[in-house]
Amino acid sequence: MKIAAVIPARYASTRLPGKPLLDILGKPMIQRVYENACRAGGLDEIAVATDDERIFACVEGFGGRCLMTSPKCANGTERLHEAAGQLPADAYVNIQGDEPLLEPEAIDLLCACMREPGAPACATLARPCSFDEAASPNLVKVVLDARGQALYFSRARIPYPRDGGEAASYLAHIGVYAYRADTLERFAGAPASPLEDIEKLEQLRLLQMGIPICVLQTRAWGPGVDTQADLEEVRRILAGQPAAGKAMPALEARKAKIAFVVTDADGVLTDGSLWYTAEGETLKAFTARDGIGFKMLEKAGIRTAVLSGRDSAPLRRRIQDLGIGPSLLGFGDKKAGLARLMADAGMTREQTLYIGDDAPDAEAFALCGLACTVADGHPLAKSRADWVLESPGGRGAIHEIADGLMAARALASQQKEQA
Repeated sequence: MKIAAVIPARYASTRLPGKPLLDILGKPMIQRVYENACRAGGLDEIAVATDDERIFACVEGFGGRCLMTSPKCANGTERLHEAAGQLPADAYVNIQGDEPLLEPEAIDLLCACMREPGAPACATLARPCSFDEAASPNLVKVVLDARGQALYFSRARIPYPRDGGEAASYLAHIGVYAYRADTLERFAGAPASPLEDIEKLEQLRLLQMGIPICVLQTRAWGPGVDTQADLEEVRRILAGQPAAGKAMPALEARKAKIAFVVTDADGVLTDGSLWYTAEGETLKAFTARDGIGFKMLEKAGIRTAVLSGRDSAPLRRRIQDLGIGPSLLGFGDKKAGLARLMADAGMTREQTLYIGDDAPDAEAFALCGLACTVADGHPLAKSRADWVLESPGGRGAIHEIADGLMAARALASQQKEQA
């Protein structure tokens, strides 16, 4: 099966004219989207589809492929359909041109789904979101049936908690789609549906046509670019700069209050590499420096735990050898996992430090008093962290944390004596 990705891009954005060509740390936005798509291993071809000569010249200039389409295309799906006539494939992935922080792994998830026997007519992505996030009409929500297919998409908060409080969970739709070629043909040839007109959501046309949409859950990535504020936020994230309003001068005081250190495993205790034996056994490498760091924390009365999306025999052995406290392994929801560990340990927000290296960890940072990441952490993690270490993952991050916390405690004690 051949899968092609098309990135619709138009110049005439009402809020940000020339949006695809706006500079993001030395590269136009469309180049960043294209390069992220190229990192997805499941795509056979990638092309930008535009009606603007300036965008065409830009894409050709950085070595990408660009297809000219009609300026009469009313939306991205129509542009995708027209581009498909120049780019034969069995399935197409529609990637938004204003998603410079797109995660290639999410594209691979869609491609794998479309290559399975009995692949769906259409597939898209969603991520967990909070009750407060779900209130925004700018964030599209989706509810699923037991098979993981969309029941409905809405700008309203769905499901609606009739008796008050919060529903069990909410899913935010991520507007990246994969279509079988025949589905794209049917979709593009059909008129807008009544629900589509009401909610201004194209995907409702598919549902009203009786075409099921498979929804795959993935992690969140950074914001898309619709406004100047979004653009500045993306620039900040890619530059690894802290969020506005971070109280950096008070960092040492916050370090001195830490009594609980929770760490991710892959990418923090290791460099993220995985080795497999011929029998399929997973091997990991840990550094003795972190072992010393854990012992320093234990001696200082600071409790520790591991929160990892993976579970493995080597990790369990390492935890046992170091005497690390109760941990959560194979737990993908980092935010919920950190909340559980804090509650079980009886620790408050200001007593807790969490260190992680990737986007899912960044979602948990809001729960702790001190958010920390490694030197080679994901840009989103760096942008949301209070403390970015000098050590990369697997090279003594916990030892550096222990040194920093001990120094902060000593400074706080000295200041107290002087007072």
